[in-house]
Order: sequence, then C-alpha cells, then structure tokens
Amino acid sequence: MKNFENKTVIMSGGSRGVGLEIAKTLAKDGANIAILAKTTEPHPTLPGTIYTAAEEIEAAGGNALPIVCDIRFEDQVSSAVQECAKKFGGVDICINNASAIHLSDTVNTPMKRYDLMHNINVRGTFLLSQQCIPFLKESENAHILTLSPPLNISRKWFGMTLAYTTAKYGMSLVAHGLAEEFKKDNIASNCLWPRTSLDTAAVRNVIGAELIKGSRKPSIYADAAYAVLKRNSSECTGNFFLDQDVLEEEGVTDFEQYAIQPGETLVSDFFVDDNPEDWLQA
Repeated sequence: MKNFENKTVIMSGGSRGVGLEIAKTLAKDGANIAILAKTTEPHPTLPGTIYTAAEEIEAAGGNALPIVCDIRFEDQVSSAVQECAKKFGGVDICINNASAIHLSDTVNTPMKRYDLMHNINVRGTFLLSQQCIPFLKESENAHILTLSPPLNISRKWFGMTLAYTTAKYGMSLVAHGLAEEFKKDNIASNCLWPRTSLDTAAVRNVIGAELIKGSRKPSIYADAAYAVLKRNSSECTGNFFLDQDVLEEEGVTDFEQYAIQPGETLVSDFFVDDNPEDWLQA
C-alpha cells in the first residue's frame, strides 16, 4: 500500500509554487488533498488558480477539493476544514503553506504589509492548525507540517527585513509549541525549509530572476515533505528540518537532479546560516 493512499491532506495555499509541488507529490500516492486559497482567477504575473491546481492534483493520481478561502478569517477556515473532513472522512495532515512576503527594512514597510504578513503567516498557521486538531486526534499518523525556517535569533536576519523575519519565525514558534502541546495525542508538528533558493514564480518576482541559476527545483522540497510526512508521528515531532538534510537521511546522494543549472554555485535560502552577507545584492 502506498504511504498516502486514502490519507487526507488540507493545505493553506497550494494553487502554485512549492505548495502545489508538494500536493502533486502526495497525489501520486492517491492522497485526498484540499487546497485553501483565494486565487480563483489567473494572476497577471503568477501562474495557476485553485481550479487549475486541482486539475494537476487529480492528473497526478490524487483526489482534489479546491476551496475558496482566505485564511485570515476564522469562519472561512472553520467551514473549509469541516467541508474537507465531511467529504473525505477526516483529516490526517495539515500543511501550513500560505505565506505573504514583503522584503524591506523597517522604515519602508507599510503597516498594511506588516499586518498582511502576520495575519497570513502567523495567525493563519495557528488558525488552520487549531481547526484541524480535533480531526488530527482521530488519525493514525497525524502530521502538521509548517513551511517555515529553523529558529535563529541572529540579529543578521532581523536587521535585513524585520517584519518578514518576525512573521516567518512566528510560524516556526507556532509549530514548535504545537509539537509540545499535542505530543500526548501523537500529533507531529514539524517545520520544513529549503536549504537553497528554489525556482518559483514568487522568488523570480520578489527576489529576482538573477538568483535562479543558483537555485534548485521545487521538487526537492516536495520530496523532503513526502519523507517527513510518512514518518511515525509519535517519533518525529518538534523538528526544524532543511530539505537537503531530510533527503540525506533518506539515503539520497544525487542532488544534481534538483539543480536548475548543474554545476552552478548554489544560493542558500533566507535564514540559512552559511549565506554570504551580501547575497541579497547578488
């Protein structure tokens, strides 16, 4: 039997990027996947809607449930989780994928951007996890996976982009607390973050296409997520994983398969300690 056959995944976001890549990887095992996102019409610069994502998930072998949902609103999230559980008979995996990004220093951060990042990233992670917990308690191998970085209080990252850093670390703090609070219920809560920059539309638009040649394909993140989510939830919780580390533990040695341009020097992602000080100016 496949690892995720008849398992139900609920994911914030997922209409594009790494979220969709993870969803399709789980779908290959026949997973049921509900994606909660606002994108019902094509974006002028970003590909995909919840409906095109659902088509890709089903083409990969899964069962898709696209739900129009803004995770900033409690009633919408509660309704979405109930709809997912009713259709598929429960929830086994919650993936906190939705995240807003605005890279600027403190003076140049509009408060509406600050509020957006903290409402989606931190509050949204708390809210979706909270609403899924009653169903996760009934699962045989319940997981919460939050796509956020290892906690690192080095002032370097705070000094670069304070609002975004606190929003992403807020997600990690929520995940860290959930691991402790619900270990008695065998609900795993882990964070997963890319070791290097990934080639996504968001990275191209926000950070710059010049970094893509030193990036990896989103499939490395998806393969790592698959590996974490198949682990025993009573034994694998409270971790801050990097994708490469997870796959090395799984015995993967060929990472060139994930390179956008094999042989290029890789660019480490945000919040990874060996990042050069001037990489944002690359």
